[in-house]
Amino acid sequence: MASCEGCYQPDSDGIPIDLFVSKKNPRHRIITSSGFSLRFTDSSANLVFSVDPPSIRGSPAPPTFIKRLLTDASGNLLISIAHKQHHKGCVQKAMWQGFREDSSEEKDVIFRVERTIKTLTRLEFQVFLPNNKSDLKMRGSPFYRSCTIYNGDSVLAQTSLMYKLGLQKKLLVPRNRFRLTIFPDGYAHRALIVALTAIFFHGRKLWI
Repeated sequence: MASCEGCYQPDSDGIPIDLFVSKKNPRHRIITSSGFSLRFTDSSANLVFSVDPPSIRGSPAPPTFIKRLLTDASGNLLISIAHKQHHKGCVQKAMWQGFREDSSEEKDVIFRVERTIKTLTRLEFQVFLPNNKSDLKMRGSPFYRSCTIYNGDSVLAQTSLMYKLGLQKKLLVPRNRFRLTIFPDGYAHRALIVALTAIFFHGRKLWI
């Protein structure tokens, strides 16, 4: 099984990369309350990462708070993503955690994410990393497929709608597919960025 030991280690290509995010092919559609699967492919449509509900992996089932499993192209489990609710005073807060591989133990937490702003047009999250790593932020609008991940003032990654050239003007590619650009900040592993992107769009109607 592949390991996520290097989830904080940067990929070292030194150039931005584009991944393309889409719902899985209809034949893979999972009709459950936990939602749909996401595919992250390269420019040649090769699968790079997949984020799926736990139900597709069969038994043994993970704890109920595990809502998504991030795997690589070979199906190796990298990160288990948990979703919980907690209260700060009278306010209910949404919180996510990422666990190493198939663990759900506190010692294997590799990040925590807390939603700090939620409006009709804007979401913002704070990302907490262990071992005194720099904390990250996510900001954007799911409707516009816009999510930017920051490390301080540096942009680590951002999502955007896709366009294609028409005869007279740019034409919008259907909204069920959008681009994730990961920049060579020298900070975060691609698997971490993909996990955070899946959290940002969790529960959103991406396919309209």
